[in-house]
Formats: sequence, C-alpha cells, structure tokens
Amino acid sequence: MNVRVVWRRDRYLRGSDHISFLLRGYPAARFTEPRENFNHEHNDVRVVDGVQYGDLPEFCDFGYIARVARVNAAVLWSLAQAPSTPKGVLIDTSGLTNTSTLRWQLGSEADLAGYEIVWRESTAPDWTHVIDVGKVSTATVDLSKDNVQFGVRAVDTHGHRSPAAAPAPAP
Repeated sequence: MNVRVVWRRDRYLRGSDHISFLLRGYPAARFTEPRENFNHEHNDVRVVDGVQYGDLPEFCDFGYIARVARVNAAVLWSLAQAPSTPKGVLIDTSGLTNTSTLRWQLGSEADLAGYEIVWRESTAPDWTHVIDVGKVSTATVDLSKDNVQFGVRAVDTHGHRSPAAAPAPAP
C-alpha cells in the first residue's frame, strides 16, 4: 500500500474530527482515500435522478479499509516502540555564525542509545540528511541555521526512532 503524506490541515470545503485536536495543540492526523466519491459522503441518503447518494455499506471497500487499518496499526506500533520525542529542543540564535548549535533535554528511557540531528531544505517535506550525535544534550553542526530546517530525534538501542522535534530559537 502506498502512503502519501499531504501537508495540509484538511481537504477543501470540509473538515474532519482531527481539527478539534489540532486546535487544542495536540498532534493529529487525518486518514483518507486519495480519490473520494462525493456522492457517498457529506450527503443525506437519497436517490435523485437514479443516482444513489449517502454513505452506505455497499459503497465501502472492506478490503481497502482492512489494509488501511493494518497500515495504521503498523505506524502506531512503530511509534509506541520508539523513544519519546526530544523535549526542550532549542537552536542557539545568540550570534551570527555558519554553524548551528542545538540543545535538548536528555530522555530517561533505559534503552536510549542517543540522538540524531536531521535536516532538510526549507522546501522539502521530509528529512533528507542525518547526523548521529550520540547520547548528548547539545551538538554543533557545520551548517547555517538560516539555510535549512533542523530537527532532533531520539534513537533507542534497537534502532527505533522518535518523531523529530523542531527547535525553537534561543538566545
């Protein structure tokens, strides 16, 4: 199954339950099929000019729904295995320099192996580069903070990785 991340809060002209979580500051995601049939959603059940409208079981692809459930379970399992996302991630903005220093709080997991600094071009949706910096709470990399987007993620002894935390500016 191909999974595609769409970096938008929701589709146009409608919204899903995840928005209420986002508005309260909780991470949330929306799962949807890539090609929706608008006759069978956001409609009262009715027939107009021989066209059936409404969300009815006969229009569900239960094999597809089962595959989506397996993908969701795999993602949740993977996230549950990983160490927690680094907390208190900051990037030093006290001076002009072509290096970047990041700081964070060390996690307390017994199987925490260390941290990775990840980065990408500001136009890229996914992390494209990674540096293993070890089990430390600060690291300096030879990249300008003005040119890329940074993140810090934790890694455990089994190789599970947390989601990356974006740094906040710190003087």
